[in-house]
Amino acid sequence: MISDLWYKNTVVYCLSVETFMDANGDGVGDFEGLSRRLDYLAGLGVGAIWLMPFQPSPGKDDGYDITDYYNVDPRYGTLGDFVDFTHGCKQRGIRVLIDLVVNHTSNQHPWFQSARSDPNSPYRDWYVWSNTKPADADQGMVFPGVQDSTWTRDEKAGGYYFHRFYEFQPDLNTANPMVQEEILKIMGFWIQLGVSGFRMDAVPFVIAEKIPGVKEAKEHFDMLRTFREFLQWRKGDSMILGEANILPEENLNYFGDDGDRIQMMFNFQVNQTLFYALASGDTRPMIEALERTKPKPGTAQWGQFLRNHDELDLGRLDKNQRQAVFAAFGPDKNMQLYDRGIRRRLAPMLGGDQRRLELAYSLMFSLPGTPVIRYGDEIGMGDDLKLPDRNSCRTPMQWSDEPQGGFTKSDKPVLPVISEGPFGYEHINVAEQRRSPESLLNWMERLIRMRKEAPEIGWGDFTALDTKDPGVLALRYDWRNNAVLIIHNLHPEPVEIDLDVGCGEQGRLLIDIADSQSSEADENSRHRLLLEAHAYRWFRVGGLDYILRRTEI
Repeated sequence: MISDLWYKNTVVYCLSVETFMDANGDGVGDFEGLSRRLDYLAGLGVGAIWLMPFQPSPGKDDGYDITDYYNVDPRYGTLGDFVDFTHGCKQRGIRVLIDLVVNHTSNQHPWFQSARSDPNSPYRDWYVWSNTKPADADQGMVFPGVQDSTWTRDEKAGGYYFHRFYEFQPDLNTANPMVQEEILKIMGFWIQLGVSGFRMDAVPFVIAEKIPGVKEAKEHFDMLRTFREFLQWRKGDSMILGEANILPEENLNYFGDDGDRIQMMFNFQVNQTLFYALASGDTRPMIEALERTKPKPGTAQWGQFLRNHDELDLGRLDKNQRQAVFAAFGPDKNMQLYDRGIRRRLAPMLGGDQRRLELAYSLMFSLPGTPVIRYGDEIGMGDDLKLPDRNSCRTPMQWSDEPQGGFTKSDKPVLPVISEGPFGYEHINVAEQRRSPESLLNWMERLIRMRKEAPEIGWGDFTALDTKDPGVLALRYDWRNNAVLIIHNLHPEPVEIDLDVGCGEQGRLLIDIADSQSSEADENSRHRLLLEAHAYRWFRVGGLDYILRRTEI
């Protein structure tokens, strides 16, 4: 059972083939370059690689506008190169997840071209049409301020087509059984080529009915069960990681009351309150979000993250909380996006302060769920705010202080490599940090190992202990008669806390598993701990005899 639920205790590393490593010198990353860096990723300790879209695309939306679901964009290589890559991952014990972008296609996709050309086309009903422009066309845009409508007229088709995203991304009619069948074929195809699962893009939009004029779209949650059943028939331990920025009371609709729908979802609720905690020093809203997202089936899992390839979405925070995060991490209008988020990487948001970066990543890695990190996180890469929209945090990986950061031999990379300021590739790169024992890269490798050696976080139940200080978070995890305790001080100054760990006699001794000192309780079974500014402490609860009696995993 544990091996089937491998996603419970792993670390996921997200990357874009396009900006990771260029092997042929044309300025664009490719699968050959990625394969050359697999030993680096294996050494870092990641257990799964999540690939952003790499299928053929006009590239108007970073590959999310797909024209062929069954191929590799020629810029990145061939299907043979992809299989070489998945084989290399299998040799190193790394699983592969890929983006499943089936809410929409590119308007250049042959399906859409056929659909718009002939009302009798077999693909006509694969998209959503209206003879007139619906009255609510100016509502529900994913990119407010960039989009002004969700319906666009196509003269050739003689009607309006629906698009939740950009106008060049017509929505698929996912309620159509033929479209659902095609989605299963797409998943089956990539599973055969060595993929272990999918990060499903825009899940709430995929399962929603798309009917002109309907204000409350019905959501077909059974569609998620169909996807899961198909995958597990094909490959028993495959899984779906869903992108669904939803309210906590909706979570079980996506996981399934019996855990029979998607296995994982990103925890956007906790992510947003985590940034509020970092900005304000107040962990209470985050503890509330953790409690609200606690109910889930035993086979389900949260994906915990800090930053990703999109903007930091703050839409679930109240107005005052959102403004506090903007003030701390994105005060300039150029740092913000869509009136709801911040388009920066974490390192510049925290001023490049390694102590604060370590605190933030330690905190995220210790939250209930599976950590998801993004390429460049491990070295503290920066952003380029001169680039438009979300491209600011999608710049090429910085491997060395060679020209173009060692990403490519070309002098024209697909996106500019950061070359100015404290986050330029001359200062922030893998080669330099490999040589420094105290670098963020080497620290991150230790953190990943420490997290994987604490399966209680991925498998167990958590309890938020009372620290009497909203700026200090203490989480205890219990699983199979084992327990770990992780404490974080979000204050910029030292604090002392008096803590009752619980766990009876077992809780009298805390064995440090990071790099500090162990703690023994006083006569009242309480621990008095001094925490430095922005400090974190990872403890295993119990003495040496107890540790030796641990249940094998």
